[in-house]
Amino acid sequence: MAASTQNQAFNAVLFLFRNVLCKEVGDLGNTIRAKRGQRLPTVLSAEEVKKLLAKMSGKNRLMAELIYGSGLRLMELASLRVKDIDFDSNTIFVRSGKGDKDRATVLPLTVKDRLIEYLKTIKDLHSKDIAAGRGEVYLPDALARKYPNAGTLWAWQYVFPSVTLSVDPRSGRIGRHHISDKSIQTTFRTAIKDAGIVKHATVHTLRHCFATHLLMSGVNIREVQELLGHKNVETTMIYTHVMRDMAGAPKSPLDALFRPKRNGVNGKGRST
Repeated sequence: MAASTQNQAFNAVLFLFRNVLCKEVGDLGNTIRAKRGQRLPTVLSAEEVKKLLAKMSGKNRLMAELIYGSGLRLMELASLRVKDIDFDSNTIFVRSGKGDKDRATVLPLTVKDRLIEYLKTIKDLHSKDIAAGRGEVYLPDALARKYPNAGTLWAWQYVFPSVTLSVDPRSGRIGRHHISDKSIQTTFRTAIKDAGIVKHATVHTLRHCFATHLLMSGVNIREVQELLGHKNVETTMIYTHVMRDMAGAPKSPLDALFRPKRNGVNGKGRST
């Protein structure tokens, strides 16, 4: 069985002894635990990414391009706010990302003008919500108490809001939350199928593509680490294995054996 299943069973037995039977099992520091083997992430080639994006349009394509072009995680994209996009410096700021860390990443120039035009339509939608008394958005931590009116400001609105209004369970007020991650995943699966891509790709695959393609273009691994928000460079180094497989894979001896002859010269460079 899988390593995660083994560890889950181990923890269940441990919980039984400690919390149900109230028996201490002693030091478990030397206990052998199941470890998951190394897995390489699925990465699409540049041509496959082009095919994928060609099957998407409008807001859906814009979201996919930002994930691929900026290396965002799915929920980082969904929870992105207007104030966190700096068009002057072409930078996107990710707030409270994985590990509750902030980071900065690149804003692709390819989407800049379209993103500006898109935000104009979202601002009009926000203005209508405000006029109807329903334009307040959720604020993280205790900001709602510190800045009571900030939730209605344009800067705090989500870049990709939901198409429907909903009730905030914390405040009981009606507002517009960010887009559902499920809707993004559904759109992506449809595009993958339409593009004829047989690899097992998910939305997160675009983030893997971002890292791998940057490394293939010569970007320093430390810089890629910062853009991805990885705590350790060892996490980023997994993409070097994928990059090697895609760009510098050794040639099969079978290919050398049956390599076609050109201009009367065989595979060893000798005249035939």
